[in-house]
Amino acid sequence: MCGIVGYIGHRDAYPIIIKGLQRLEYRGYDSAGIVLFDGTENNLAKTKGKVEDLKHKAEISISTKGKLGLGHTRWATHGVPNDVNSHPHYSNSGDLVIIHNGIIENYESIKAALIKRGYEFHSDTDTEVLVNLIEEVKKQEGVKLGKAVQIALNQVVGAYAIAVFDRSKPDEIVVARLGSPLAIGIGEDEFFIASDASPFIEFTNNAVYLEDEEMAIVRLGKEIKLRKIKDDAIVYPNILELQLNLEEIEKGGYDHFMLKEIYEQPRAIKDTYRGRLLADQGIIRMAGIDQNLEKFLNANRIIIVACGTSWHAGLVAEYIFEDLARIPVEVEYASEFRYRNPVITENDILIAISQSGETADTLAAIKMAKERGAFVFGVCNVVGSSIARETDAGAYTHAGPEIGVASTKAFTTQITVLTLIALKLAKEKGTIEESKYHEYLVELEGIPAKVERTLKTNPLIEEIAEVYKDSSNCLYLGRGYNFPVALEGALKLKEISYIHAEGYPAAEMKHGPIALIDEEMPVVVIATRKGHYEKVVSNVQEIKSRSGKIIAVVTEGDQQVTDLADHVVEVPETSETLTPLLTTIPLQLLSYHIALMRGCNVDQPRNLAKSVTVE
Repeated sequence: MCGIVGYIGHRDAYPIIIKGLQRLEYRGYDSAGIVLFDGTENNLAKTKGKVEDLKHKAEISISTKGKLGLGHTRWATHGVPNDVNSHPHYSNSGDLVIIHNGIIENYESIKAALIKRGYEFHSDTDTEVLVNLIEEVKKQEGVKLGKAVQIALNQVVGAYAIAVFDRSKPDEIVVARLGSPLAIGIGEDEFFIASDASPFIEFTNNAVYLEDEEMAIVRLGKEIKLRKIKDDAIVYPNILELQLNLEEIEKGGYDHFMLKEIYEQPRAIKDTYRGRLLADQGIIRMAGIDQNLEKFLNANRIIIVACGTSWHAGLVAEYIFEDLARIPVEVEYASEFRYRNPVITENDILIAISQSGETADTLAAIKMAKERGAFVFGVCNVVGSSIARETDAGAYTHAGPEIGVASTKAFTTQITVLTLIALKLAKEKGTIEESKYHEYLVELEGIPAKVERTLKTNPLIEEIAEVYKDSSNCLYLGRGYNFPVALEGALKLKEISYIHAEGYPAAEMKHGPIALIDEEMPVVVIATRKGHYEKVVSNVQEIKSRSGKIIAVVTEGDQQVTDLADHVVEVPETSETLTPLLTTIPLQLLSYHIALMRGCNVDQPRNLAKSVTVE
């Protein structure tokens, strides 16, 4: 939700922290702040708005000197976005400084107790309560900062990733996490702290990712000290070599990250199946499946849990697994799954899907399933993420960093991984003919080229966007494999253009939504020449007879729907199972252009954050 950056070492901290915050701004962008220790005093700047606003304010209002500093870009939970509620926060004495990602659920009772002890509060945040609790523990117990943080965190309920320092001892920073990601970059007598590795990738390739309920003390001239928060057990750090490179997280000449990531999909899909799909040999090679094949083949069912766009990818996977591998599948919102009492057995497999690998509700669902004996398989994009570590096995999507808040290449690469799994299981179970299996492999291998062809429709889609940019509502219709694509298309439009949009199975239109159709209602219909094509044609005719405006996504050479629709976007022919990998592309571009024409912030839509790491 929020972005954390910290530095301690021999370099000037200010440029590192500002650049790091800009790279993490996709995690939160309603306010930002920075504190720098210049050897004598802390210099603090905070502001509502973007990191660029913070940069301007800091450079005219504070000294930007110092080798130690913390920065934060916020997505508000407790307290409205304003200068006062922005992080960092000071303790009452002014000695302790904290930045925090997460929610302290019992902050009100702690705050009341601290007020009775004479503490004053200036913000509405739970974070200011936490830093003063640490100060109170440090004062009452007579302990060092690290121990005070540990004792305080054992008294709070909630989720957090924090970084704290004491200006009276400016050679160390204390960090801790529970439910929110935190990485420590290790350089030559310097340390970097961040929500992910992107802020420090040009300085070091070595990082430690804290696990839940772990804390660390980073001290100049010393090695990192890791401990368990609850029982004080020593943890030996696992230093990982980062795979990220700097070029991947820059815009590369595109106006927006979202557009860049839409156009990266041919490469991302190919990278996702590279080394796994050997079409000429008829082989799918996936270590996470190969090593656990019997579990999948003997599973009673597969439960897929995810949120947002990943949930839509899970819905596509439901069609694929049941159609090809004949395994029963249930797709659940992780946020609902974790709070009811689901029936989970040792013969179930839970597949958790998340781009970031840090989604709080999905992580909670994983833990619940593991406690009840299910085998848990993760599909995520970020190496070393919490979901990658918590699951029994898994597969990375290899999409590369996705910075735009509205997921695009995450969706298509997730579908690619899930298709590979379903095809492999279908082959092993004998639920697919050998010739059909090979046909699918060849077709999947050719999908990146067909996505490239689909992207060439961009100028046409821009013209369509101009016609509908001022619409108040929009319907998206699809059947079968393309019903989840309709849901995803509607979500994209809502997310970045703020136009109300809903996705429906095309057959359900007559059960209510048809009442909304008139000459002012644009209806996006996914009508590829596969599956229930004739049924979709009938739905289009029903819309046309009520003066609805039809934007149709059709197979190249289509005539029936083309004759009825007001606007047509063609995609290449492919097997029905793989059509979502193509039909979603025009919908991504349509939402992008409409949002741009409406003056919306495409990469950072209002009220949204890229990674939902708190409930």
